Amino acid sequence: MNTPARSKARSAARLAAVQALYQRQMEGTHLPRLLDEFHQHRLGAEIEEDQYIQAEVEFFDDLVSGAVAREEEIDTLLGSKLAEGWSVQRLDKTMLQILRVGAYELLARPDIPTGAAISEYVDVAHAFFDAREAKFVNGVLDAVAKAAR
Repeated sequence: MNTPARSKARSAARLAAVQALYQRQMEGTHLPRLLDEFHQHRLGAEIEEDQYIQAEVEFFDDLVSGAVAREEEIDTLLGSKLAEGWSVQRLDKTMLQILRVGAYELLARPDIPTGAAISEYVDVAHAFFDAREAKFVNGVLDAVAKAAR
């Protein structure tokens, strides 16, 4: 059953997954250590007086582990949905992680409705970017969904 609390916990897991993948890309943190660090110090923690919402840990682990395991497949799919002349390497590093996690969810989690998944990652994009970039996330993930589902 999808309750408001579960919905918030899943939203928090999505945002944390993007942050974890960003950290992995920037620092090269190995997956087991990365997951452990987020379990111990980030999910539901208070950092610099900001209280982080408790994330659904199993969902977070699936998003991060799945996006890492299928990164090559996901990047190929994302690359095929970008405008001509664009590649995943040209994308902003945060944008790339949003698209990777969103694409993974669309590929591997048929239990989550397409519109809900896309909407969640548009919301994540709003946390980092302006409306134009959020529309970009919507467009790319919509194209991914049409290919994946």
